[in-house]
Amino acid sequence: MSDHIVSNNKSKEKSDHLVIVGGGSAAFAAAIKASELNARVTMINDGLPLGGTCVNVGCVPSKTLIRAAETVHRANNHGFAGIKTSGQVDDFKMIMANKRALVEQLRQAKYIDVVAGLPGFSRIDGRAEIISPNMVTVNGKRISADKILIATGATTKIPEISGLDKCGYLTSATALDLDELPESLIVLGGRYIALEMAQMFSRFGSRVTILQRSSRILPQEMEDLTGELTRYLTGEGIEIVTGVAIEQAFEDSGDTIVEAVVDGDNRTFKASQLLVATGRKANTHGFGLDTAGVELDGDGFLKVNDSLQTNVENIYGAGDVTGEPMFVYTAAYEGALAAENAFSGSMKKRNYAPLPWVIFTDPQVAGVGLDESAAQKEGINAESSVLSLSHVPRSLAARDTRGFIKLVRDTDSDKLIGARIVAPEGSELLMEVTLAIKHGITVKEIISAFHPYLTLSEGVKLAAITFGKSVEKLSCCAV
Repeated sequence: MSDHIVSNNKSKEKSDHLVIVGGGSAAFAAAIKASELNARVTMINDGLPLGGTCVNVGCVPSKTLIRAAETVHRANNHGFAGIKTSGQVDDFKMIMANKRALVEQLRQAKYIDVVAGLPGFSRIDGRAEIISPNMVTVNGKRISADKILIATGATTKIPEISGLDKCGYLTSATALDLDELPESLIVLGGRYIALEMAQMFSRFGSRVTILQRSSRILPQEMEDLTGELTRYLTGEGIEIVTGVAIEQAFEDSGDTIVEAVVDGDNRTFKASQLLVATGRKANTHGFGLDTAGVELDGDGFLKVNDSLQTNVENIYGAGDVTGEPMFVYTAAYEGALAAENAFSGSMKKRNYAPLPWVIFTDPQVAGVGLDESAAQKEGINAESSVLSLSHVPRSLAARDTRGFIKLVRDTDSDKLIGARIVAPEGSELLMEVTLAIKHGITVKEIISAFHPYLTLSEGVKLAAITFGKSVEKLSCCAV
C-alpha cells in the first residue's frame, strides 16, 4: 500500500504523542480529547474508511434505510379511515444511492473535517503493527509513541456451519450495500441487528425467514417484551423459527439452502440470499498484539481494566474491540476516557450506569436499567407497572397503539430503577427515564412533573401513575 499521510502541524508545540490504531468512533473521540490535553496524535487506519462501522456500514446507513422501508410500510398501513394511500419500492438503486450520499456527507463533515482542524494531528492509511509498548510500524516506517490506543473495532462473527464458507452469504455490512432487492432472505440470528435487518428487507418487499438458535428472539430480555415484538413481526409476514440447530448450508441453482433440526424435526429452508447476523468478534488479528504482549480475554476481545488499560502499561483499548457494550456512544465515551487517563493521570474508571439502548425495529424496543428479573437477582425488592399504549392519548390520536411502557421501581425507596419500552419512536422516551434512574428520582416525583398532553412522554407519567391506580379510571389530564 502506498503511503497516504494527512498532517496538520499548525499548532503550538506539543510533547506527548498518542498513536491510535483504528479510525472509528473510539479513535476519533480519543484524538479530540488527546489534542485538548496538548498531545500530538497519529491515527493509523486500515480497512473501513474513516469513521469506522457506525457511519460507513452500521448506524447511519441502516437507520436511513430502515426509515425508507418504514415509509413504504406506512403508506400501506396508516390506520386512518377515509385516506387511501399506497407505497412500493420503485427504484431500489436510487434508495441505495441516497444512502451512500448521506454516508459520504456525514463521513466528511463529522470525521474527516473534524480532525483536519486538530493541531498536531496526523493520519496515515495503512496496517499498523505494534512491535513494542512504545513503537508501531506502518508501511515500513517506525513511529514512536508515548501511549498507544487500540481502537480497531469488531466485525461479524461467522458461525461454524458446514458449507457456509462456500455460500455467498451477506453480513450486515454487505447487506446495506446491495443494488438489487433480494426476492427472499434467510436471516441467521435473533438479536438487534438480525431483527432490524429482517424487518427492513421485509418492508422493502423481500420474503424473510428468521432462524434463531434460542427458544425466542432477544433471549436476554423478558418474555413479555420478546412476545410483543414477535407478534408484530410475524403480523407483518416475517417467519420466525426458534430452537434451530443448523446442520449445513449450500447453494443450489442460485438459491441458498439451509438444512436444520427444529424441535427434533428435519427442516429445509430456501432463499435467494442468506444474511448472517449472529454476533460480533474483535478485530485483533494482524496488529502485533502477541509481539507487544497484549492479552485477550477468553472470547478474543482486548482485555482491559476499568481504566481501559491493557496489561501493558502504555497500551490502552477502547470501543468494540474490548467487547460489550457495542454501541457507538459507548465507544466514543471509552475513547475519550482512555485518552484522558493516558495523559492526565486521572485513571478514571468507566461507568455505564444507567446505559440506555435501542433496537430500531418498528415498534422500537428500548430499555435502560433493570427489569424485574435482573432486580430480583440483585436482591432488590422491586415491582413493575405496565401500561399499554392503548391508554396513551397520543397513541390513540395517531391511530397506532402498538406496544407498552414498563417501569420498574425499588419498592423500599420508590426510586425508578429500570424501564422497558415497546413503542413507535419509543427511543424518544429513554432520556427521561435514564436521567430519573441516574439521579435517583422517585416515581412520585415523576408523577408530580408536568407532562404535556398528547405527547408520547405523557405515557411515562401514566405508567408511573399505574403503580398506584388504574389509568382507565382517570379522565384526560387527570392525576
